[in-house]
Amino acid sequence: MKAVIQRVTHASVTVEGDRVAEIANGLLILLGIGPEDTEENARVMTKKIAALRIFQDEADKMNLSVRDIGGSAIVVSQFTLYADCRKGNRPSFVGAAAPDLASPLVDRFAELLNEQGVPTQTGVFGAHMDVDLLNSGPVTILLEM
Repeated sequence: MKAVIQRVTHASVTVEGDRVAEIANGLLILLGIGPEDTEENARVMTKKIAALRIFQDEADKMNLSVRDIGGSAIVVSQFTLYADCRKGNRPSFVGAAAPDLASPLVDRFAELLNEQGVPTQTGVFGAHMDVDLLNSGPVTILLEM
C-alpha cells in the first residue's frame, strides 16, 4: 500500500462535470493498492495518517494532526503509484492490485480513516477524475506500508 499525502487548504474531485468530493483544510490522499495488501495494512496506515503532525501550531511548527485541526480528507484511488518505469518509456502497472481487490480496500481505507476521527470522502474508483487542490506549504508525504 502506497500513499501520497498532501496537506491542502482545499481540494475537490470532479467526475464528468459533477463534483463528487470537496474539503477545506485537510489532506488529499492518493492511494495505491498492491496485490498483497490487506485490511490490516489499511488499518495501520490510517492510524498513522490520522496522527501525522504536519499542520502548524500557534508557534508555526508542524505539531498538529489533521484531527487536531478538525480537518477532513479525500481519498483518491491511484493505481499509477505502482508504475514501473525501469524498462522502456511506457509504464507497467503489473505491480498494482486488480480492481476486485483494490476497490473494496480503497473503500475500507476511507471507512477506517473516518473511524480515526477524520471525516473522509472519496473519488470514484476507476473513473477519470479531475483533482483540484491547493497544496499548503507545500507539504507532501510519501507513505508505504
